[in-house]
Amino acid sequence: MLVASNLSCIRGTQTLFTDLSVQLNSGQWLYLQGENGAGKTSLLRILAGLTLPAAGSVTWHGAPISKQRSIYHTDMLYLGHHASLKEDLTLTENLRSLMAMDGLTVSDAAIQDALTRMGLARRQHLPARVLSAGQKRRGLLARLLLRAAKLWILDEPFNALDTNAITNLQESLRTHLHHGGMIILTSHQTPDLGAGATGFVLNLSGSR
Repeated sequence: MLVASNLSCIRGTQTLFTDLSVQLNSGQWLYLQGENGAGKTSLLRILAGLTLPAAGSVTWHGAPISKQRSIYHTDMLYLGHHASLKEDLTLTENLRSLMAMDGLTVSDAAIQDALTRMGLARRQHLPARVLSAGQKRRGLLARLLLRAAKLWILDEPFNALDTNAITNLQESLRTHLHHGGMIILTSHQTPDLGAGATGFVLNLSGSR
């Protein structure tokens, strides 16, 4: 369903990777490894359609993502490592705003349910500026529960999360795969996505 063919990425005078190809089908996940600067985030942004590769192509359902941006961005959800909340808005207001940017209207009840499942029931009406880094991260991850996206592209989703939050997130990832979803992620820790899901590991440190 997602096919990347012969991708190359150049930043300045440095080639991060070249002739890189991956394919991901329903129910499968891809775990990107590599040292800092190896190009993990750059590859995620290319696969999300946010950055153009120096060479190569990315297709979704057999068609280039550049030719079907609206459809692809509906089917795909990208959460970047540096994604942030607006500090003066509550978690509920932030999520409502983020969903509106996706062209979706979500009820406050649905947002409340998602935040409750993320362990933030008592934090939903607080401004983001008073929340911890882990609570902010969980607030952003609540988008996974509100968007019916087929493909999740996640840059360091476990960052700043405590043990319980990591366990809950991994369960959400396993559920997504079980229902035919696809996941591409980076992480400093090896994700536990269950023995029943087909996964692939790509180490970018050796691709240059």
